[in-house]
Amino acid sequence: MKILVVEDEKSLRDVIVESLEKERYVVEVACNYNEASFKVNDYDYDCILLDITLPGGSGLDILRTIKSTKKNEGVIIISAKDSIDDKVAGLDLGADDYLAKPFHLAELNARVKSVIRRKQMDGNLLLEMGNLTLNPQTFHVEVGGKPLALNRKEYDLLYYFISNPNRVLNKTTLVEAVWGDYADQADSLDFVYSQVKNLRKKLVTIGADVELKAVYGFGYKLVLKD
Repeated sequence: MKILVVEDEKSLRDVIVESLEKERYVVEVACNYNEASFKVNDYDYDCILLDITLPGGSGLDILRTIKSTKKNEGVIIISAKDSIDDKVAGLDLGADDYLAKPFHLAELNARVKSVIRRKQMDGNLLLEMGNLTLNPQTFHVEVGGKPLALNRKEYDLLYYFISNPNRVLNKTTLVEAVWGDYADQADSLDFVYSQVKNLRKKLVTIGADVELKAVYGFGYKLVLKD
């Protein structure tokens, strides 16, 4: 799961990022209006935490941009402006939730999970495909009732694949979803191949009736075996 935190107050932004990373989200940040505009236009996120008052512009204009692109990101407005007008304006523009500062991090995490579940999982607690079951709340993966041990990136990759079944995903898309901003520091994206290879081998070994199929020249897709 990839989260964008749009917040100009560094101390609060750092606390939010630390809290979300403990929940095993991939977290990116934007500190002002221009940076946020660039990221929401060029990248996809599962949830965006959006402050209203930003250097260079209004978070409500960012929200308008998000909704005009017809993307499916969940948006939670986080703002010190606790007026009814601001709340109504944000929800009318399509925000999924509104959280007034100051707030407890536990509440923020709970709302993020709720929004993602509604937007990406149709309210379900589990992701299932064939005999493969993934629980995003506990990070537990089972195949035919047997636990499947994965490292952090293998799990993140599997989560992204099972969230996009039968869809061809290229390595750039996978890196943006699983590694986020850290991927910009990589000299090449070849490390994706080794992670996918290890995940594919584990699925075969445990007897999964899904497989990671390579689509030559394009990428990979998670499909049910024939």
